[in-house]
Amino acid sequence: MSREAVRRRDHQPLRILLVEDNDDDVVMLLEAFAGVPLVRLDTVRDGEEALAYLRREGKHKNAGLPGLLLLDIKMPKKDGFGVLREMKADPALRHVPVIVLTTSSREEDIVRSYVEGACSYLQKPVGLTSLQNMARQLAAYWTELARVPTA
Repeated sequence: MSREAVRRRDHQPLRILLVEDNDDDVVMLLEAFAGVPLVRLDTVRDGEEALAYLRREGKHKNAGLPGLLLLDIKMPKKDGFGVLREMKADPALRHVPVIVLTTSSREEDIVRSYVEGACSYLQKPVGLTSLQNMARQLAAYWTELARVPTA
């Protein structure tokens, strides 16, 4: 049975954690994912908060472990590379798939993302329609095709 079929039967959405410091990008991505069925998008604003969420610390003590992380790399407090490095060093978090979602097209950022443990690197599409297409494609892949460990 496909992961999508299991989610549909159990009504369990794919929980995605968006780690993004740009308010405009957060609003656009929330809008893009709003029409995507079986996806729950939670957001945090920087790398330190992302790790607190993943480790269920402080105000995130009741957070569930996401099935997927969308991670910007240029953020205050702790950048995406630092988040990746800490996640992949932590046995409780290393299995969570991470997609780097950023505006950078620099080859060194792409290479470093994969070296640090990202499973994919996406350059943020411009415009709501492009973001909605990306959101639908991501959701389809991660709910219908990909297999991820359960928390």
